[in-house]
Amino acid sequence: MINLAEKNVIVTGGAGFLGSFVVETLKNRGCKNIFIPKYPEIDLTKLEDVKKMYKDFKADVVIHLAGDVGGIAYNRANPGSVFYNNLMMNILVQDEAYKARVEKFVGIGSVCAYPKFAQIPFREEELWKGYPEETNASYGLSKKVMLEMSKAYKQQYDFNAVHLLMINLYGPRDNFDLETSHVIPALIRKFVDAKDEGKDTVYAWGDGSPTREFIYAGDAAEAIVLAAEKYSSPAPVNIGSGMEISIKALTETIAKLVGFEGKIDWDTTKPNGQPRRCLDVSRAKEYFGYEAKVDFEEGLKKTIEWYRGRL
Repeated sequence: MINLAEKNVIVTGGAGFLGSFVVETLKNRGCKNIFIPKYPEIDLTKLEDVKKMYKDFKADVVIHLAGDVGGIAYNRANPGSVFYNNLMMNILVQDEAYKARVEKFVGIGSVCAYPKFAQIPFREEELWKGYPEETNASYGLSKKVMLEMSKAYKQQYDFNAVHLLMINLYGPRDNFDLETSHVIPALIRKFVDAKDEGKDTVYAWGDGSPTREFIYAGDAAEAIVLAAEKYSSPAPVNIGSGMEISIKALTETIAKLVGFEGKIDWDTTKPNGQPRRCLDVSRAKEYFGYEAKVDFEEGLKKTIEWYRGRL
Protein backbone atom coordinates (compact mmCIF):
# COMPACT_ATOMS: atom_id res chain seq x y z
CA MET A 1 0.00 0.00 0.00
CA ILE A 2 1.41 3.37 -1.04
CA ASN A 3 0.36 6.43 0.94
CA LEU A 4 0.04 8.99 -1.84
CA ALA A 5 -0.26 11.84 0.67
CA GLU A 6 3.44 11.35 1.35
CA LYS A 7 4.54 11.09 -2.28
CA ASN A 8 5.57 13.42 -5.09
CA VAL A 9 3.32 12.58 -8.03
CA ILE A 10 3.59 13.48 -11.71
CA VAL A 11 0.30 13.33 -13.62
CA THR A 12 0.95 13.62 -17.35
CA GLY A 13 -2.21 14.86 -19.01
CA GLY A 14 -3.26 16.23 -15.63
CA ALA A 15 -4.71 19.36 -17.21
CA GLY A 16 -6.94 17.30 -19.51
CA PHE A 17 -10.35 15.68 -19.15
CA LEU A 18 -9.55 12.53 -17.18
CA GLY A 19 -6.47 14.14 -15.66
CA SER A 20 -8.50 16.83 -13.92
CA PHE A 21 -10.52 14.13 -12.13
CA VAL A 22 -7.35 12.21 -11.21
CA VAL A 23 -5.77 15.34 -9.72
CA GLU A 24 -8.94 16.02 -7.71
CA THR A 25 -8.94 12.45 -6.42
CA LEU A 26 -5.26 12.67 -5.43
CA LYS A 27 -5.91 15.91 -3.56
CA ASN A 28 -8.81 14.26 -1.74
CA ARG A 29 -6.31 11.62 -0.61
CA GLY A 30 -4.17 14.37 0.90
CA CYS A 31 -1.58 14.46 -1.89
CA LYS A 32 -0.07 17.95 -1.96
CA ASN A 33 2.96 17.56 -4.22
CA ILE A 34 1.53 17.08 -7.72
CA PHE A 35 3.29 18.15 -10.90
CA ILE A 36 1.38 18.51 -14.18
CA PRO A 37 3.58 18.89 -17.27
CA LYS A 38 1.93 21.22 -19.78
CA TYR A 39 2.45 21.44 -23.52
CA PRO A 40 4.25 23.22 -25.19
CA GLU A 41 6.50 24.04 -22.22
CA ILE A 42 7.10 20.29 -21.87
CA ASP A 43 6.72 18.17 -25.00
CA LEU A 44 6.57 14.54 -23.88
CA THR A 45 7.54 13.33 -27.37
CA LYS A 46 10.98 14.94 -26.93
CA LEU A 47 13.67 13.22 -24.89
CA GLU A 48 15.26 16.44 -23.60
CA ASP A 49 11.92 17.69 -22.26
CA VAL A 50 11.13 14.41 -20.50
CA LYS A 51 14.61 14.31 -18.94
CA LYS A 52 14.17 17.89 -17.71
CA MET A 53 10.78 17.04 -16.20
CA TYR A 54 12.26 14.28 -14.07
CA LYS A 55 15.28 16.40 -13.14
CA ASP A 56 13.17 19.38 -12.03
CA PHE A 57 10.56 17.33 -10.13
CA LYS A 58 11.75 14.34 -8.10
CA ALA A 59 8.78 12.05 -8.60
CA ASP A 60 7.95 9.02 -6.47
CA VAL A 61 4.89 8.06 -8.54
CA VAL A 62 4.03 8.76 -12.19
CA ILE A 63 0.49 8.47 -13.53
CA HIS A 64 0.81 8.61 -17.31
CA LEU A 65 -2.45 9.81 -18.86
CA ALA A 66 -1.16 12.06 -21.64
CA GLY A 67 -2.03 11.06 -25.18
CA ASP A 68 -2.82 12.23 -28.67
CA VAL A 69 -6.38 11.00 -28.82
CA GLY A 70 -9.72 11.66 -30.48
CA GLY A 71 -12.76 9.93 -31.88
CA ILE A 72 -13.11 7.84 -35.04
CA ALA A 73 -12.93 10.85 -37.39
CA TYR A 74 -9.74 12.15 -35.77
CA ASN A 75 -8.06 8.74 -35.72
CA ARG A 76 -8.91 8.09 -39.39
CA ALA A 77 -7.49 11.46 -40.43
CA ASN A 78 -4.29 11.25 -38.36
CA PRO A 79 -3.10 7.63 -38.04
CA GLY A 80 0.58 8.46 -38.50
CA SER A 81 0.84 11.28 -35.98
CA VAL A 82 -1.43 9.43 -33.52
CA PHE A 83 0.89 6.41 -33.65
CA TYR A 84 4.13 8.40 -33.46
CA ASN A 85 3.10 10.86 -30.74
CA ASN A 86 1.62 8.24 -28.45
CA LEU A 87 4.44 5.76 -28.99
CA MET A 88 7.12 8.35 -28.25
CA MET A 89 5.34 9.63 -25.14
CA ASN A 90 4.74 6.16 -23.76
CA ILE A 91 8.32 5.00 -24.32
CA LEU A 92 10.10 8.14 -23.15
CA VAL A 93 7.97 8.83 -20.08
CA GLN A 94 8.28 5.21 -18.88
CA ASP A 95 11.98 4.75 -19.67
CA GLU A 96 12.99 8.01 -18.02
CA ALA A 97 10.83 7.15 -15.00
CA TYR A 98 12.86 3.98 -14.57
CA LYS A 99 16.13 5.90 -14.96
CA ALA A 100 14.96 8.51 -12.43
CA ARG A 101 14.28 5.71 -9.90
CA VAL A 102 10.57 6.41 -9.76
CA GLU A 103 8.94 4.14 -7.18
CA LYS A 104 5.82 3.38 -9.26
CA PHE A 105 4.61 3.99 -12.82
CA VAL A 106 0.90 3.75 -13.69
CA GLY A 107 0.36 3.57 -17.45
CA ILE A 108 -3.13 4.19 -18.79
CA GLY A 109 -3.92 1.97 -21.75
CA SER A 110 -7.07 1.68 -23.82
CA VAL A 111 -9.84 -0.67 -24.86
CA CYS A 112 -8.71 0.21 -28.42
CA ALA A 113 -5.83 -2.22 -27.89
CA TYR A 114 -8.19 -5.21 -27.95
CA PRO A 115 -8.74 -7.26 -31.12
CA LYS A 116 -11.58 -6.12 -33.36
CA PHE A 117 -13.49 -9.37 -32.84
CA ALA A 118 -12.54 -10.25 -29.26
CA GLN A 119 -14.96 -12.41 -27.28
CA ILE A 120 -17.44 -10.50 -25.13
CA PRO A 121 -16.73 -9.50 -22.43
CA PHE A 122 -13.12 -8.60 -23.22
CA ARG A 123 -10.73 -10.41 -20.90
CA GLU A 124 -7.16 -9.28 -20.35
CA GLU A 125 -5.70 -12.61 -21.49
CA GLU A 126 -7.35 -12.11 -24.93
CA LEU A 127 -5.42 -8.92 -25.68
CA TRP A 128 -3.02 -10.39 -28.24
CA LYS A 129 -5.47 -12.71 -30.00
CA GLY A 130 -6.13 -10.48 -33.01
CA TYR A 131 -5.57 -7.08 -34.63
CA PRO A 132 -7.34 -3.95 -33.29
CA GLU A 133 -10.27 -2.34 -35.10
CA GLU A 134 -8.77 -0.48 -38.05
CA THR A 135 -9.94 3.07 -37.26
CA ASN A 136 -8.32 2.88 -33.80
CA ALA A 137 -5.36 0.62 -34.61
CA SER A 138 -2.61 3.26 -34.46
CA TYR A 139 -3.71 4.39 -31.02
CA GLY A 140 -4.38 0.90 -29.70
CA LEU A 141 -1.05 -0.52 -30.89
CA SER A 142 0.90 2.32 -29.27
CA LYS A 143 -0.77 1.44 -25.97
CA LYS A 144 0.04 -2.26 -26.37
CA VAL A 145 3.71 -1.35 -26.80
CA MET A 146 3.60 0.54 -23.48
CA LEU A 147 2.14 -2.55 -21.78
CA GLU A 148 4.82 -4.85 -23.19
CA MET A 149 7.49 -2.34 -22.17
CA SER A 150 6.15 -2.43 -18.60
CA LYS A 151 6.38 -6.22 -18.57
CA ALA A 152 9.92 -6.17 -19.99
CA TYR A 153 11.14 -3.57 -17.48
CA LYS A 154 9.63 -5.53 -14.63
CA GLN A 155 11.37 -8.68 -15.81
CA GLN A 156 14.79 -7.13 -16.40
CA TYR A 157 14.93 -4.23 -13.93
CA ASP A 158 12.19 -5.08 -11.38
CA PHE A 159 10.58 -1.75 -12.28
CA ASN A 160 7.17 -1.32 -10.64
CA ALA A 161 4.98 -0.47 -13.64
CA VAL A 162 1.27 -1.28 -13.88
CA HIS A 163 -1.04 -0.98 -16.88
CA LEU A 164 -4.77 -0.19 -16.85
CA LEU A 165 -6.96 -0.83 -19.91
CA MET A 166 -9.46 2.01 -19.92
CA ILE A 167 -12.93 1.77 -21.47
CA ASN A 168 -14.61 4.78 -23.15
CA LEU A 169 -14.88 7.77 -20.80
CA TYR A 170 -17.56 10.41 -20.45
CA GLY A 171 -18.44 13.21 -18.04
CA PRO A 172 -18.20 16.95 -17.40
CA ARG A 173 -15.14 18.73 -18.88
CA ASP A 174 -15.02 16.34 -21.85
CA ASN A 175 -14.05 17.50 -25.34
CA PHE A 176 -17.15 18.63 -27.24
CA ASP A 177 -15.39 19.61 -30.48
CA LEU A 178 -17.20 17.68 -33.22
CA GLU A 179 -13.97 17.18 -35.18
CA THR A 180 -12.10 15.42 -32.37
CA SER A 181 -14.64 14.35 -29.74
CA HIS A 182 -15.81 10.87 -28.79
CA VAL A 183 -19.36 9.65 -29.24
CA ILE A 184 -21.08 10.86 -26.04
CA PRO A 185 -19.92 14.49 -26.10
CA ALA A 186 -20.49 14.61 -29.87
CA LEU A 187 -24.09 13.41 -29.49
CA ILE A 188 -24.77 15.72 -26.55
CA ARG A 189 -23.57 18.71 -28.55
CA LYS A 190 -25.57 17.72 -31.63
CA PHE A 191 -28.83 17.27 -29.70
CA VAL A 192 -28.45 20.33 -27.47
CA ASP A 193 -27.56 22.52 -30.46
CA ALA A 194 -30.43 21.07 -32.53
CA LYS A 195 -32.94 21.70 -29.75
CA ASP A 196 -31.69 25.23 -29.10
CA GLU A 197 -31.67 26.07 -32.82
CA GLY A 198 -35.08 24.51 -33.55
CA LYS A 199 -33.74 21.85 -35.95
CA ASP A 200 -35.93 18.81 -36.60
CA THR A 201 -33.18 16.30 -37.59
CA VAL A 202 -29.92 15.13 -36.04
CA TYR A 203 -27.49 13.05 -38.09
CA ALA A 204 -25.70 10.16 -36.38
CA TRP A 205 -22.79 8.07 -37.68
CA GLY A 206 -23.16 4.45 -38.83
CA ASP A 207 -26.26 2.33 -38.34
CA GLY A 208 -26.45 2.33 -34.53
CA SER A 209 -25.78 -1.39 -34.16
CA PRO A 210 -22.36 -1.38 -32.43
CA THR A 211 -22.31 -1.62 -28.65
CA ARG A 212 -20.12 0.28 -26.22
CA GLU A 213 -19.34 0.39 -22.53
CA PHE A 214 -18.77 3.71 -20.79
CA ILE A 215 -17.33 4.82 -17.48
CA TYR A 216 -17.86 8.14 -15.73
CA ALA A 217 -14.55 10.02 -15.53
CA GLY A 218 -14.76 10.40 -11.76
CA ASP A 219 -15.14 6.62 -11.39
CA ALA A 220 -12.17 6.06 -13.71
CA ALA A 221 -10.05 8.45 -11.65
CA GLU A 222 -10.87 6.53 -8.48
CA ALA A 223 -9.79 3.28 -10.16
CA ILE A 224 -6.48 4.82 -11.26
CA VAL A 225 -5.69 6.14 -7.79
CA LEU A 226 -6.65 2.84 -6.15
CA ALA A 227 -4.29 1.01 -8.52
CA ALA A 228 -1.53 3.51 -7.71
CA GLU A 229 -2.05 2.80 -4.02
CA LYS A 230 -2.64 -0.95 -4.02
CA TYR A 231 -1.67 -2.74 -7.23
CA SER A 232 1.85 -3.82 -8.15
CA SER A 233 1.92 -6.29 -11.03
CA PRO A 234 2.66 -5.95 -14.76
CA ALA A 235 -0.48 -7.95 -15.61
CA PRO A 236 -2.95 -5.52 -17.27
CA VAL A 237 -6.27 -4.73 -15.60
CA ASN A 238 -9.51 -3.65 -17.31
CA ILE A 239 -11.14 -0.50 -15.95
CA GLY A 240 -14.82 -0.14 -16.83
CA SER A 241 -18.35 -0.19 -15.52
CA GLY A 242 -19.42 -3.62 -16.78
CA MET A 243 -22.40 -2.21 -18.73
CA GLU A 244 -23.06 -2.45 -22.48
CA ILE A 245 -25.35 -0.30 -24.62
CA SER A 246 -25.92 -0.05 -28.37
CA ILE A 247 -25.09 3.22 -30.10
CA LYS A 248 -28.74 3.39 -31.19
CA ALA A 249 -29.99 3.10 -27.60
CA LEU A 250 -27.34 5.58 -26.42
CA THR A 251 -28.36 8.08 -29.08
CA GLU A 252 -32.04 7.78 -28.21
CA THR A 253 -31.27 8.10 -24.48
CA ILE A 254 -29.31 11.32 -24.97
CA ALA A 255 -32.06 12.72 -27.21
CA LYS A 256 -34.61 11.98 -24.48
CA LEU A 257 -32.49 13.53 -21.71
CA VAL A 258 -31.86 16.65 -23.80
CA GLY A 259 -35.54 16.93 -24.71
CA PHE A 260 -35.02 16.64 -28.46
CA GLU A 261 -38.18 15.31 -30.16
CA GLY A 262 -37.14 15.44 -33.80
CA LYS A 263 -35.82 12.78 -36.17
CA ILE A 264 -32.56 10.83 -35.88
CA ASP A 265 -31.12 10.14 -39.35
CA TRP A 266 -28.42 7.44 -39.50
CA ASP A 267 -25.61 8.12 -41.98
CA THR A 268 -24.54 4.61 -43.00
CA THR A 269 -21.77 5.96 -45.22
CA LYS A 270 -19.88 6.65 -41.97
CA PRO A 271 -18.00 3.84 -40.19
CA ASN A 272 -19.48 1.93 -37.27
CA GLY A 273 -16.13 1.23 -35.64
CA GLN A 274 -15.63 -1.91 -33.54
CA PRO A 275 -18.78 -4.10 -33.49
CA ARG A 276 -18.91 -4.59 -29.71
CA ARG A 277 -17.06 -3.35 -26.64
CA CYS A 278 -17.65 -4.62 -23.13
CA LEU A 279 -15.03 -5.46 -20.50
CA ASP A 280 -14.72 -8.17 -17.92
CA VAL A 281 -13.97 -5.97 -14.88
CA SER A 282 -13.52 -8.74 -12.31
CA ARG A 283 -9.74 -8.27 -11.98
CA ALA A 284 -10.08 -4.67 -10.79
CA LYS A 285 -12.45 -5.73 -8.01
CA GLU A 286 -10.31 -8.70 -7.03
CA TYR A 287 -6.90 -6.99 -7.17
CA PHE A 288 -7.63 -3.58 -5.67
CA GLY A 289 -11.30 -3.46 -4.68
CA TYR A 290 -12.60 -1.26 -7.48
CA GLU A 291 -16.21 -1.03 -8.68
CA ALA A 292 -17.84 1.78 -10.68
CA LYS A 293 -20.49 3.72 -8.74
CA VAL A 294 -22.09 6.39 -10.96
CA ASP A 295 -25.35 5.33 -12.65
CA PHE A 296 -25.10 5.79 -16.43
CA GLU A 297 -28.15 8.01 -16.94
CA GLU A 298 -27.22 10.08 -13.89
CA GLY A 299 -23.74 10.56 -15.34
CA LEU A 300 -25.23 11.59 -18.68
CA LYS A 301 -27.45 14.16 -16.95
CA LYS A 302 -24.42 15.67 -15.18
CA THR A 303 -22.53 15.82 -18.47
CA ILE A 304 -25.42 17.47 -20.33
CA GLU A 305 -25.88 19.96 -17.50
CA TRP A 306 -22.18 20.84 -17.60
CA TYR A 307 -22.21 21.34 -21.36
CA ARG A 308 -25.31 23.53 -21.22
CA GLY A 309 -23.71 25.58 -18.47
CA ARG A 310 -20.89 26.50 -20.87
CA LEU A 311 -23.19 27.87 -23.59
